[in-house]
Amino acid sequence: MGLFVFLPLVLPLTAWPVARLAEQRLHPRTATRLLTGVAAVMAVCSTVCLGLLMVVGTAQLPGNPLPDAWSDPEVRAAVPHDEIAGRAAVPTLCVVAVVCARTLWRHRRVRRRAHRALAGLPATQVAVLPDATAAYAYALPGGRYGAGGGRGPGRVYGRIVVTSALLACLEPAERRALFAHERAHLAARHHRHLLAVRLAAQANPFLRPLRTAVAYTAERWADEEAARAVGSRRTVARAIGKAALVSHGTAPPPGLAALVPPGTAPPPGLAALAGLPAFAAPAPGPVPRRVTALLAPAPTPRHWASVFTTVGLAVWCAAAGTAVSAMSSANAAVTMLFILHAATPL
Repeated sequence: MGLFVFLPLVLPLTAWPVARLAEQRLHPRTATRLLTGVAAVMAVCSTVCLGLLMVVGTAQLPGNPLPDAWSDPEVRAAVPHDEIAGRAAVPTLCVVAVVCARTLWRHRRVRRRAHRALAGLPATQVAVLPDATAAYAYALPGGRYGAGGGRGPGRVYGRIVVTSALLACLEPAERRALFAHERAHLAARHHRHLLAVRLAAQANPFLRPLRTAVAYTAERWADEEAARAVGSRRTVARAIGKAALVSHGTAPPPGLAALVPPGTAPPPGLAALAGLPAFAAPAPGPVPRRVTALLAPAPTPRHWASVFTTVGLAVWCAAAGTAVSAMSSANAAVTMLFILHAATPL
């Protein structure tokens, strides 16, 4: 097993270069899927590594429930380990498990609260909140709704929540851009990408740059889908910029990937929806970059970058790091199983 058991803990550093380059050079759809996949695989591998270190560490503790043969000197000599790292892995793994479980529980709880808060509104895909002060919009996944009302097969997954203050400041074409943007979030299940990278960043802090990158590329993905739906990139860019300006000083439910500075409170009953994408964004920040990208020609879909380019080299390095991380954790796990099985009496 050797040092391979420690590699998955630090190999997420190989994904850092691709995080920023993917935002700028890859198609947003490709970048979102790539970064989410890399983050998820590396987070799982690092968690497996912590689990193996925990087994090694707890086998040396008196009174542990593991078989006595697992702490045999010959087994300890056959399994390279650091006693301090093994014991430190126990509380670390517990913290990771608690934090991730709390995130999942909170994510489900706030979604249920939001749906209950909207229960009094018509069961249409677009839910308009009569709020003349707070200007924001976001995609709320869950359930199937249609523009004609009601739920059923073939309906759009989730609802679009928008305030009357935001609708009042947008032209009809810009409203269509807003709705197309939020529908793209729902259709592509962007909340799942955001939740996955959030859990990955909690499992391994080295993956936090990927979480930030996916939050941006998911918005860019929705921007491109909205531009394709309305047929005008300039209209979407104008809608984004106008929404950012009017949302200054107001606040959507905290925890949505909402891009506005804190201010007034959201309508009662709408709790924070962590990991759900929102439409408006503050400046400075992602908005100028999104508007600039929309005013430029549409990006060309490319599923894999050439290794002879800067972004291609970064992507291949991240892919190699992910593959090595997976192989290292698998090798360490298999080796550990064989050794502990041999040491355990029948």
